[in-house]
Amino acid sequence: MKIRKFFRGSGRVLAFVFVASVIWLLFDMAALRLSINDVNSQLLKELVVKERAAIRRQATRRTHVENRVFKHPVQKVPVDLRNDVKNSKKYENIAEVYRKKQKPQPGIKEHNVAQNVANPKPDSVTLHSQKSDRKVNVKHMVEGLNGREVARNQKEATLNISKTMSNSDKVRFPKAVTQTIKGTVAKDNPQNGILSNVKDPKLTKAPSGVQEERHVITKVPQFKEESQKEKNKENIKVSSHKKTNETAKPGLQQQLPKNDTKVQPKPDSQVAAVVNNAQQNTGPLNKSDPYPVKTQIQLTPQHMAQNVEPNQVKTAFVREKGGLHKVMALDVTLKPRDARAVGQFGQAAAVPKDKEQEVQNRWNEGHFNVYLSEQIPVDRSIPDTRPALCSENMVHNNLPTTSVIFCFVDEVWSTLLRSVHSVINRSPPHLLKEIILVDDCSTKDYLKEPLDAYMAKFPKVRIIRLKEREGLIRARLAGAAQATGEVLTFLDSHVECNIGWLEPLLERVYMDRRKVACPVIEVISDKDMSYVQVDNFQRGIFKWPLVFGWSTLPEDVIKKNHMKDRDPLRCPVMAGGLFSIDKKYFYELGSYDPGLDVWGGENMEISFKIWMCGGEIEIIPCSRVGHIFRGQNPYKFPKDRQKTVERNLARVAEVWLDEYKELFYGHGYHHLLDKSMIDIGNLTEQIQLRQKLKCKSFKWYLDNIYPDMDAPLVKAEGLVFNLGTRKCLAIQNRTIAFATCDLSNQNQHFNYTWLRLIRQQGLCVVPQGLGNPVSLEPCDNTKAQQRWMINTNKLLAEHIIVESTPRRMCLEASSKGDGIYVRDCFSGSDLQRWQFTHYYAQ
Repeated sequence: MKIRKFFRGSGRVLAFVFVASVIWLLFDMAALRLSINDVNSQLLKELVVKERAAIRRQATRRTHVENRVFKHPVQKVPVDLRNDVKNSKKYENIAEVYRKKQKPQPGIKEHNVAQNVANPKPDSVTLHSQKSDRKVNVKHMVEGLNGREVARNQKEATLNISKTMSNSDKVRFPKAVTQTIKGTVAKDNPQNGILSNVKDPKLTKAPSGVQEERHVITKVPQFKEESQKEKNKENIKVSSHKKTNETAKPGLQQQLPKNDTKVQPKPDSQVAAVVNNAQQNTGPLNKSDPYPVKTQIQLTPQHMAQNVEPNQVKTAFVREKGGLHKVMALDVTLKPRDARAVGQFGQAAAVPKDKEQEVQNRWNEGHFNVYLSEQIPVDRSIPDTRPALCSENMVHNNLPTTSVIFCFVDEVWSTLLRSVHSVINRSPPHLLKEIILVDDCSTKDYLKEPLDAYMAKFPKVRIIRLKEREGLIRARLAGAAQATGEVLTFLDSHVECNIGWLEPLLERVYMDRRKVACPVIEVISDKDMSYVQVDNFQRGIFKWPLVFGWSTLPEDVIKKNHMKDRDPLRCPVMAGGLFSIDKKYFYELGSYDPGLDVWGGENMEISFKIWMCGGEIEIIPCSRVGHIFRGQNPYKFPKDRQKTVERNLARVAEVWLDEYKELFYGHGYHHLLDKSMIDIGNLTEQIQLRQKLKCKSFKWYLDNIYPDMDAPLVKAEGLVFNLGTRKCLAIQNRTIAFATCDLSNQNQHFNYTWLRLIRQQGLCVVPQGLGNPVSLEPCDNTKAQQRWMINTNKLLAEHIIVESTPRRMCLEASSKGDGIYVRDCFSGSDLQRWQFTHYYAQ
């Protein structure tokens, strides 16, 4: 009845309003939900469209092998090529596998000009287009021509090139083709040349980065020098080289367009053509003396390899102060590469059955397949294994020059030459100051006069010969002392540098002179000489006792830092054979420890020195160098090899490891503690150098540079509990006894060290013979009689065993708990079972 009263009169109206409001609210909520769903659907649809468009754009620029999956640190590049293929068309797709490219996008990306001032033979100009496979071979004839013919043929050649260019290229490079062609014909003498199309039906289709056509022999007149005003207005310029004497060396000029969508140099920019060592190699330029030059122009994608003839050309790179450019993708060859050559494109080479015995007989010459190495061209093409978009990276124009230093002793002829050729063929010449070959007193005859004669063809190669065997470390110091480049680049003498390897290294050093840049070291198989790709995010580390190794960066670190496969990778320890370092900084660090002998430990020494004294070591994924990894070190040591390496590592440990040096000695190098057995030399200068550089501690290095390294200072610590007596060891009045276990009592705390001592403060538990009680003596790391072994096997897992005697004796508590003795080991006795509170290592 009470409820009905509320619904009479005005109450009924209020109830109706309330119900209507609730219904209206429900309708509003439903409508709002529908509208939100519509918005979300629209946003999702737009997102999907954008992602698909981004994938398409990415696919057009992708330069890596699709669906590449690595389950191991080292993985071979998937290639299926038959050596007996006779039809050259079957090589058309090799470029996509070995250069990791999709179909090139329309547009002109690069412009390279190769000039030969040393060879008066007629040569060619070849123009390439990205959009089509058509080629325009431009032949210049010098005699019997008039000015009208020159002009008419110039115009025809320009139109032919323009037809092969996309509309976007015509916008980006409105004058590039015209200026290039005009630059090849002397303006002051129209009688000197003509442009005409010459087709060669015998062209061989080869991968990008490999010579794609035969040279058409022509004569090209001298380039006329342009004014500074004209240089600022035009995108592509050709400078002039003149011959002044018979000893004039070849020269090459190159220029790459900037990466902007519109190539328009600023009016106030200072652009200059820089020729590396031009005065040294070509002599002063005589503008009035025309001289025919050998020229080859390629208009190809920026990331494609360039092919010009080394030793007959030099590169002048047009740079703008403070400007940037894409990484140059050079791949020079002595002559058009033979696509069917053994091992070409980094393929595995097969040994004929009748040559297998020869392979075995010659294996010890280098501890790899020397026979196959000799069958492979010295300038073979290898796969471009850089991560995606490395070819799009921008580097500074004014990078420092470098001296590349190879140290060798009795190196195999073919691998040494291939190493040198790979540097010459794939390094921007204006950055390559010199190549220094340091011969560490080789005994092979072919490394004497024949090597001198061969390298005489390369103006930038110098050979330094040491009078007696010094070893790798001092040989490198000898090479560094003679180097004139701003950056020192050390390489092993059995490598193959990959496309675009040098500029990324120099860029890191340029950005911070304290950075030491290392390339990704890929594998050249010692058995079949194939080029093997390595997995990403591999860094150099060490394990005790200072053993170098490779480890993948932890996945959580990669995700946390949003790392990409082309990002520089901090490297706790470098491999030591391949790296670039600022020359002045190298000597500020004290270079290598000159007390290190021959080989071994130098990579540890310089790595610790760099990190602890303010520098950084980085692996640069966009720089790749293949290296022959051999199962055995083929080099001879003046002294015992093992003792030499051990001595070097001991020097490193004493100078740089601080209190952690016990971990080094405790992993099998106890004998190095006896100075009467081995002399590691005077360490005073190295210790003073560390103090002068104000280097950080090794603990700082472990905490900040290599935090995932397991390096406990002791193997076990805490109370030493005896299961038989249920009591713990204690020190009372400088004697050892038993006491009720008490964690707060410091007299009951012991350490079991890496040198196998049971230590309490400066006192150690020492056995006194079978049946006798143990005693306490001042700890001495060199005394073997103070060492105990723990956890040696399952039967004696909790026993403490005397190490210095052949008879197995164990630490045992008396049955009454009033003494500690040494008895014959018995696995069933609880009086011989001991437990530390904490164990850190076995």
